[in-house]
Amino acid sequence: MFILSIMHSLWRTLDRPLLRDIALVCLAVGVIGLSYGAIAVASGFPVWFPVVLGLLVVAASSEFLFIGIIAAGGSPVAAVLAGLLVNARHLPFGLAVPDVLGRGAWRFLGTHLMNDETVVFALAQKDTARGRAAYWGCGLGIVVCWPAGAAIGGLAGTVIDDTGAFGLDAMFPAILLALILPALRADRDKRRAALAGSAIALAAVPFLPAGLPVLLALAGLSLTTARKKAVR
Repeated sequence: MFILSIMHSLWRTLDRPLLRDIALVCLAVGVIGLSYGAIAVASGFPVWFPVVLGLLVVAASSEFLFIGIIAAGGSPVAAVLAGLLVNARHLPFGLAVPDVLGRGAWRFLGTHLMNDETVVFALAQKDTARGRAAYWGCGLGIVVCWPAGAAIGGLAGTVIDDTGAFGLDAMFPAILLALILPALRADRDKRRAALAGSAIALAAVPFLPAGLPVLLALAGLSLTTARKKAVR
């Protein structure tokens, strides 16, 4: 019943520009999935592995990190722990979008679809109905495009050695940046938090594994929180 309500809400609530943005992000995720699948297979994993991992995890940064650690000779336990640490950013995500995740058993599926893109779309909407529709529309699109891209990339990885030469990883952050720019232009506090978070992440990149600098960037939110408390 809930999923039927969500599907009805998607068609009724999402306008053409928002559907276009969601489609572009899902396309970008699929393209990054190509790179992910190709890298995994080129590192010695079977073609099915990145596809199954993509369906079960649906979190690109932790999956790239997991593949990288295993390919470098690290233990599976260390790879899983590193992935969990990177995905710790989902804790504040869940607190930010509690009204869009659904109820009962469907809430587990809603939580499974949680990632950077779905949360960005949900928070960018003006009301809960649009936020819920955007969240589920983007989430369902990603849960299809990400494993599909990984499958195609895995097949390509059997013949491509240097996947980084194509620059596929640049498409996703460029589109995500384009999505958040309107919010940054409209809100000075958000600009300060974003700039602080970016500076923290860039400073941490040379010293930390992939994904962890993004987690540290959440510290930029403290500027917004501190300023709001000062105003009160």
